[in-house]
Order: sequence, then structure tokens, then C-alpha cells
Amino acid sequence: MLRAAALLAAALLVASAAPPAVNDAALAGAAAPATLAETGLFLDSGAIRPNARVVRYGLATPLFSDHADKARFLYVPEGKTARYAGEGLLDIPIGSVLIKHFGFARADGSLDLIETRLLVHQTDGWKAWPYVWNADDSAATLKRAGVRIAVTGHDGTGKRVALDWQVPNVNQCKGCHAAGNALVPIGPKARNLNHDFQGENNLARLSRLGLVTGVPENAPRLPDWKDTGESLEHRARAYLDVNCGHCHKPDGPASNSGLFLTWETPVGPHIGIGKGPVAAGRGSGGRMVSIDPGHPDRSILTYRMESTEPGVMMPELGRTQPDEAGVALVRDWIAAMR
Repeated sequence: MLRAAALLAAALLVASAAPPAVNDAALAGAAAPATLAETGLFLDSGAIRPNARVVRYGLATPLFSDHADKARFLYVPEGKTARYAGEGLLDIPIGSVLIKHFGFARADGSLDLIETRLLVHQTDGWKAWPYVWNADDSAATLKRAGVRIAVTGHDGTGKRVALDWQVPNVNQCKGCHAAGNALVPIGPKARNLNHDFQGENNLARLSRLGLVTGVPENAPRLPDWKDTGESLEHRARAYLDVNCGHCHKPDGPASNSGLFLTWETPVGPHIGIGKGPVAAGRGSGGRMVSIDPGHPDRSILTYRMESTEPGVMMPELGRTQPDEAGVALVRDWIAAMR
């Protein structure tokens, strides 16, 4: 009887034990862990159940990636908080991780995973670690050199399509995640987080859970580009900010173009209105200006958004298919200009 009681007590003790912590030491190391599981960011092998202080969030206007579905998470270590620093990027402390799953939703709503990208904030800056999932979504392995994967995805109508999916190598990540010579996050800007997700505002949830401090009342917000209650101009500008502005900004990889598509850029030549290309070539499609008001068919911007030709299409990384709905929005915006 005593032995049975002791076994029961031991079982209850094991059941009540705290789950394993996030592996902060591995996340701080020079060498990325060989598997996603080694980071401890999730409590299960399929990375469905986030660990403590790993919080899922959504964006008002997300980046287009060949119609892939995504799940995004922020991890902030115990004893630290991210700080609201204006409507742009949060001031995210060292030790934190931005996590993004890529895949396509199954009929039951679960995600058939392709890859998981981590942006890890270490003492010497942000590091990009890409992990690729196996066939049954039970393990994800580090692929620093990137890899191409044959994937069955879908188009904007839900029709199944074959995709040549490219997982970027760690250096290619700098093609988008760049500010000067530094690698930086591009998605979790405060204005893009100021949006309801799963029944609660992202900034309110992150504040309530102690991951973010300093969020003011009435913080600026980026429109949802699909929300027809917003103005056509604001919807188009939000789409271009998220999909193009990380390169087309004064300190971005496309700074020499003089075309700046960030939300902050005033309406005028810098967003392309009446602006000729820095260098003419096949990327212009024979068109004279980035945006010809009232004439989307005479605008370089729409030509490059519609293209799937390497060296012409924009964005040049992260997609192989055109975003038909995004292109239609930008065409409507240009057509309405007078």
C-alpha cells in the first residue's frame, strides 16, 4: 500500500512538473541548433504548441509569398520586454526570436509545413536560421545553404498548383532584411501589429502578457489592404509598404533606384509618380515612368509586379507567382489618379 502511494505521489510530481524551458543558451550560440526542436521554442515536435513567452501574432497587411499560409510568433526571454519605439519596428531585446512557419492549410485548418524561419537577436545583431520540415511535419532541420523543394500549393482562387519553393540561404535573407549593412526584421512594425488577431489586438495582447511595454493609446495603425472600408490609396500604400518598402527605402537594398515605397514616403516622385527609371532596360518593359497617373498599363510598377521573369519581376525574392489581387489593387489605385 505504501509503495502504491509512493508511486502515485511520484506520478503526480512528474505530471505537475514545469515544461522544459526555451533553450536560451542554444539561441545565443554562434552555431545554430541542428533542429528546431533543440531551441525549445515549442513544446511538441510539430511546433504547434508554443512554449512560455512564445506568443502568436498576426499582421494587418502581410507579405505575399506565393499564396503560402503563415504562422508568426514572438519570443521574449523572461525578465526582458520589447519596447514600443514609434510606429515602426518594435525595440526587441537581445535573446528574443521572431518565428515564422510557412506552409499551406489543410482541409482541417492545420498547416502542412514547408519551412520555419527564425530571426534570432544575438549580442552582435540579428541572425537568420532557416529550418526545413520533413514529409510528416515531425521534425525541422537547419538548412543554412537553403534548398529548393517541390511543393503543391494553391493560387489566389484555391486551385492547386505546383511550386518550386526556394528556402533562402542565410546570406539571401539579407536581400530583404537589410538596413544599411545590418540584418533587421521587417514584419513586426507597431503600426502593422496594431490590429485584431484571434479576438484581441496584437499590441494589447503582447502588453498584457508582459512582452511589450510603452504602447500608447491611439497608436498609429497600418490599414488591412483587403479592407474595402479603407481608402483605395491607403490600401495600396499599405500593400506596397509591406511587399516593397523593405527594399525600396533610403537605407534598403534598392536605395539607388530613388523609388521609396514605404508608408512614410510622401506622395510624389519618390513613390514613383512621374518618376523615370535610374537605368532603362528590360525591367522597364518599354514604359517611361514608375507610375503614370491614370494609366496602369503605362506604369513600370504594375509591369514588374505582374511579371514572373527573373530579373524583371518585383519583388525579386520570395515569390514565383504574381499576386493577382495585389496587382489589381495597385492598378485600380493608379487608374484613379488624376
